[in-house]
Amino acid sequence: MAIQLLFLVLLATSLDITESQSVGVCYGMLGNNLPKSPQVVVLYKSHNIKRMRLYDPFDPDVLPSLRGSNIEVMLGVPNSQLEYVALSRENARAWVKTNVRDYSPGVRFRYIAVGNEVKPSDSKLAPLVHRALTNVHEAIAFHGLKDQIKVSTAIDMTLIVDSSPPSKAAFGVRSYIDPIIGFLVETKAPLLLNIYTYFSYVDNPRDISLEFATFTSPGTVVHDGANNYQNLFDAMLDSAYSALEKAGGASLEIVVSETGWPSAGGVEATVENARKFYRNVIGHVSKGTPKRPGKAIETYLFAMFDENEKEKDKTKPQLENNFGVFNPVTQQQKYQLAF
Repeated sequence: MAIQLLFLVLLATSLDITESQSVGVCYGMLGNNLPKSPQVVVLYKSHNIKRMRLYDPFDPDVLPSLRGSNIEVMLGVPNSQLEYVALSRENARAWVKTNVRDYSPGVRFRYIAVGNEVKPSDSKLAPLVHRALTNVHEAIAFHGLKDQIKVSTAIDMTLIVDSSPPSKAAFGVRSYIDPIIGFLVETKAPLLLNIYTYFSYVDNPRDISLEFATFTSPGTVVHDGANNYQNLFDAMLDSAYSALEKAGGASLEIVVSETGWPSAGGVEATVENARKFYRNVIGHVSKGTPKRPGKAIETYLFAMFDENEKEKDKTKPQLENNFGVFNPVTQQQKYQLAF
């Protein structure tokens, strides 16, 4: 009996570790009332948030504040810097030295996200992404960090078509995504994917229920062969896996680099719905999806704070300003999440 109890305790402990380590939080800085970076790092640590997505390294306090914190970091090369790092290997090496090498090993870099949600139709940025990925990857190797840091890019669900049911999904612009997938396969890096069930729901409330979008459906909503879907998050993620399989990327893992729900500013953007979504996604990601059951989904919640300068036009709905899981002024949790 004692051995059985010890086994159960160890199993529960391992499950808790798996779940907590699967969830990080995106640290956006588009606000004029946000805490200083050293305070934010303390807040991450005090709430047991072990992973951070940082969209750019240009706050001079943030990387020094992360030294010795043991927080794993996904660091972004912002879209505004894609041209610079794509232009030459020397530029990429300089960027990596300044923003990564000079802080390693004190800062635990996990990924470099080269660009965020670049559209294939963007004639300026789209041609730069693959070259920027290649140059940054080479720079990581040049600085001796190849085995420690993976290089990828973050896409959104608009690149995927025919996503219902998930097994039908495919990428719409193969000329853009195929070289990226080839790079990720070659370097064994994950694809970074921003998933928002909220936007899918508000764009199509006739076919997508609020319950399906917030993990509260009482039963299966979508049947897809042997796979049954009770929540939209899994359906969207498995759609991306199906699209990867059709494009030569069946071996790739997906990291959910953003997901969230607004608490104000739009249809069904309420504190209660946001609380349901965030609590349920944290509880769910350790379980995997129907296509990949039992495989914990590394997921980053968007975002740490409400950012009052995300939408600067005050005549428009302030939806983008209300995705925070912490209040920037009080630094208190909005939803009492268990990280």
